[in-house]
Amino acid sequence: MTDFMLYQGDCMDILPTLAAGSVDAVITDPPYGIALATDYAARKRGSLARCNNFRPIAGDNKPFDPTPFLDFRTVVLFGANYYADKLPPSGAWIVWDKVHGLPSVRDLGFNDNSDCELIWTNKGNAARIIRHRWMGAMKDSEQDEGRVHPTQKPIDLLRRIVRHYTAPGATVLDPFMGSGTTGVACRMEGRRF
Repeated sequence: MTDFMLYQGDCMDILPTLAAGSVDAVITDPPYGIALATDYAARKRGSLARCNNFRPIAGDNKPFDPTPFLDFRTVVLFGANYYADKLPPSGAWIVWDKVHGLPSVRDLGFNDNSDCELIWTNKGNAARIIRHRWMGAMKDSEQDEGRVHPTQKPIDLLRRIVRHYTAPGATVLDPFMGSGTTGVACRMEGRRF
């Protein structure tokens, strides 16, 4: 197996073709099933007025079903607060604090995104907090890079998760690849993707 293999197509069609045991972990940011408005005109009508034009997120117009991914040894699912009722109980949630070190976001009056994101995992028995500021122009990393995906995640955040939840040389699957952040983090951390 090569260090990186990309498949083009619907992940639900490709998933059954993967050899049993060929994946050590699923780390992914799936479509949450919230029908996020991604174009400027649609966001301007709602609360998210400041944005770039992005293509709609495939599959975000219907509820997300995590069931096909739950049998993997290690699973890390972003945005799980939107589909928590479909997940098994876990004490190992991750809270990603996106506003770390800033004054109360309510006091600032301009955050139109979540202050934090809930990430479900099937590994461990304690909830964890990862503090990594990711709010508009106020970011702990990747200051100068433009966003290419409406729910793009910071590489530094994914590197920490990859390091914590996988061993060197492990194979990580991201079935909802988005901007490819998980793949970049895997490469930087010596994991296959």
